[in-house]
Amino acid sequence: MELRDIEIFLTLAEELHFGRTAERLHITPSRVSHVIKKQERRIGAPLFERTSRTVRLTPAGEQLSQALRPAYRQILDGIDEVSASVRGSGGTLTLGTMGPQGWMIRDTVERFQSRHPAVRLVHSELSTVDPLTPLRSGEIDVAHLWLPVREPDITVGPVTHTSPIMLIMATTHPYADRESVCLEDYGELTFLAHRSPIPASMEEVFQPFRTPSGRPIARGPEVAEWDDILKVISAGQAVGATAAEAARFYPWPNLVYVPVRDAAPCRWAFAWRTDSHNPLVRALAEAATGV
Repeated sequence: MELRDIEIFLTLAEELHFGRTAERLHITPSRVSHVIKKQERRIGAPLFERTSRTVRLTPAGEQLSQALRPAYRQILDGIDEVSASVRGSGGTLTLGTMGPQGWMIRDTVERFQSRHPAVRLVHSELSTVDPLTPLRSGEIDVAHLWLPVREPDITVGPVTHTSPIMLIMATTHPYADRESVCLEDYGELTFLAHRSPIPASMEEVFQPFRTPSGRPIARGPEVAEWDDILKVISAGQAVGATAAEAARFYPWPNLVYVPVRDAAPCRWAFAWRTDSHNPLVRALAEAATGV
């Protein structure tokens, strides 16, 4: 049984009213009903007696409430204790972000800093061409990356937001005046090549290796930094793909950003070394959930 489901059950056991329970937990009454029915199926007995006017605990529901409440309270107390310890201990957390994505997570960062005012948060710029090396080397404590990250030595936290994908190309490119392109059009284009150990699963989020029909997608000049990417593209030597926020932050006069209408949005999340025991890393990930 998940912690949230336990919270819903215990709140309903107090309120004995589906509407008030939903309002208190900022969810819908149907969510409350769904969770209780799921718990009843798991227990194998009704937990509440429901009529048109009243809601009452059954003997099984009363027993479950008495068994869960002390354990639930202990869990919350443990979380509060660790959180208070982290807030008071200070320390430094180094966060790596990429260009405009640092701006996109400003609410999360502000929430983290308001909860942990004694912590010094250091910002570091990550290369879009090689975002994992600084994390693995210990240069940064936590990275804000696009998904998927399927590396066994890296743990991924909650998704912070999603970004539409756009193509960047020179204003002189034959596709520059299009309102949008599709993934199948990639077969007619030459993309940048990354001079880095970036995993293929991450690279193909922006630059697949084949079109949906199976045609290979050409790779052109190699690049090692974001500035190199923009310079090579503006020279007309290749095209690139990026999160849509780049169009606002890098409006070069000789570049255009064209939406990719059938590309899945890119997902972003915090990630850290699996062997990291820094509690501030988890605290930042917790801030991303708004909890």
